[in-house]
Amino acid sequence: MNASPFATSARTATNRRVESVGKTVLAGVTALLILPLTAILGLLVIRGAPALSMEFLLEAPTAGMTAGGVFPAIVGTLWLVGVSLAVSAPVGIMAGIYLNEYAKANWLTRMVNLAIVNLAGVPSIVHALFGVGVFVLFLGLGTSILSASLTLAIMTLPVIIASTKEALAAVPMAFREACWTLGATRWQTIRHVVLPNSISGILTGVILQVSRAAGETAPIMFTGAAFYLPFLPQSVQDQCMALSMHLFTVSTQVPNVPEAIPYATALVLLSVVLLVNMFAIAFRTYLRRNRKW
Repeated sequence: MNASPFATSARTATNRRVESVGKTVLAGVTALLILPLTAILGLLVIRGAPALSMEFLLEAPTAGMTAGGVFPAIVGTLWLVGVSLAVSAPVGIMAGIYLNEYAKANWLTRMVNLAIVNLAGVPSIVHALFGVGVFVLFLGLGTSILSASLTLAIMTLPVIIASTKEALAAVPMAFREACWTLGATRWQTIRHVVLPNSISGILTGVILQVSRAAGETAPIMFTGAAFYLPFLPQSVQDQCMALSMHLFTVSTQVPNVPEAIPYATALVLLSVVLLVNMFAIAFRTYLRRNRKW
């Protein structure tokens, strides 16, 4: 009796088994990535919850930072993230536009791209020393929010530039050619066609910048973050407290700190980063839904 032409061959059955094994392995790797995150969040919630309260969120540290809250550190973190974002986002996006849309493929462009990649791999402590030398001492900005924010902006520029280039490159060349055929200039094409269709990808780099800027300690430790500052900054010329610096301080420098305070501070830091990212992701999702292609 002849076999049915629709019967599964031995090769097909083997391929399906291999695919099933590969799917299981990939699912296992994904679970291994999620489990540590879940464990960290669970530990922070369990150990930090006893210290969390409205007073903890809205008061300044007291009793040598062994009591009170973290409100000045929250405000300082928002200052640092906001000012660094205001500097790095426009510069990074414009640099990405130039490198992808205008720059010719030559040795100079390749050197610039290599420099951007290398800058992304520089340790944060090196950025801190650069910030001290250039912004604090050479430019005379002193230890301030502005110096710390500029240091963070330099540190996070490579991510924004790279994500901008990738987002722009993802827009089909046919879109550009159609605009040029209709008589549009290169800038008109970028402004009205390329950027609207790549903005969601560009925002991905900005979101990563927000997360890194809020969590860094070394770059702000030497350039603008204060050990203890119970009042709020009034301008970018002032120093400020920051959640990452405050977490380092109460964990390693201050004796007799209740065990729950460092965990609660870490939980607040994660919450601030997540809230800022949620707003950015919601805006990115809105833009994606209204994308024209």
